[in-house]
Amino acid sequence: MQRRLRLGMVGGGQGAFIGAVHRIAARIDDQYELVAGALSSDPDRARDSGAALHLAPERCYSDYRAMAQAEAARADGIEAVAIVTPNHLHAPVAMAFMEAGIHVICDKPLGISLAEGQKLAALAEQKNLLFALTHTYSGYPLLRHAKAMVEAGEIGELRLVQVEYSQDWLADAIAAGGMNEGNWHNDPQKAGPGGTLLDVGLHAYHLAQFVSGLTPQAVLAELSTFVPNRTLDDHVQVMLRYANGAKGTLWASQVATGCENTVRLRLFGSKAQLDFDQEQPNELWCTPQGGNRQLLRPGRVDSAAARHATRVPAGHPEGYLEAFAQLYLDAALAIRALQAGAPVPREASWLPTVADGVAGLAFAEAVLRSHAAGASWTALADC
Repeated sequence: MQRRLRLGMVGGGQGAFIGAVHRIAARIDDQYELVAGALSSDPDRARDSGAALHLAPERCYSDYRAMAQAEAARADGIEAVAIVTPNHLHAPVAMAFMEAGIHVICDKPLGISLAEGQKLAALAEQKNLLFALTHTYSGYPLLRHAKAMVEAGEIGELRLVQVEYSQDWLADAIAAGGMNEGNWHNDPQKAGPGGTLLDVGLHAYHLAQFVSGLTPQAVLAELSTFVPNRTLDDHVQVMLRYANGAKGTLWASQVATGCENTVRLRLFGSKAQLDFDQEQPNELWCTPQGGNRQLLRPGRVDSAAARHATRVPAGHPEGYLEAFAQLYLDAALAIRALQAGAPVPREASWLPTVADGVAGLAFAEAVLRSHAAGASWTALADC
């Protein structure tokens, strides 16, 4: 049997939500063993966080550059690194590990500018390394089945795309300067030029692009900051134009009162409509034109894409952690193929990569330019 891949992590120390999610996801399919980490830039916290995860003391680093160099020099060094830091560190950390010949699994966004993303893509290609981006929702079995349906022409010519990502965790009033203290999401130096845009907005954009297979040619966007004393946007609304004549709307909000984590995608084709809400991840609704609404469920739908992403029999719910794990499984398949000098297997070909990250940053840049120009139609950069 193949051994587990040796995994490292940068960020994600004690109390960090997303670091724990990555570690759980990496273990679900038993493809990785976490053996090293720079879990904090604070030496004491880095040591304590590593000890809590049973890492060897000499492999608990407080400097990611030192970690990349030391692990690359070891015979048993890490083969992949998970990056779960604030946004501004994604690019420099990824650069350091790719320069050391180590594969990357990075939280979104890819970086805080399109230029950063393009540099990462070029280096990944030059080094022949996997750069996976954890756009979680593309790991759901039913969303992969929806993508397969679209590709097979089952919903007909795509006419309308509607995608939403709404939360309310930033809806409450804040004191002056309060969100810059202890919450990097409102600090442009750490979050980048967009708040909600570079957070859940990019998830919504990738989901629509992933399932529909379409990239918009132009956007008309407006960013809003509803809560006083907030520096970055907390609400995004975008109109989309596609080359085939299809139209779309995207709205992402973190001040949508009463919304916990609503991620909804609706695609309207000439033959049928597809409707998915990730708070009910085991339900995909398909409504044929002139027909009755039909419920599709994992374990019942029959497509190679859904089967590859389904772990349990019909009627056993799978959710967020399993979707996240699917990306780690696909990344493991891709890494093993690269190590063997073989093509990436087809079942792992839907893994979001650095190219998806560049596309997301091109979208974000166009949104920012459209907003700055008074919500005017703005073309996406040709990436």
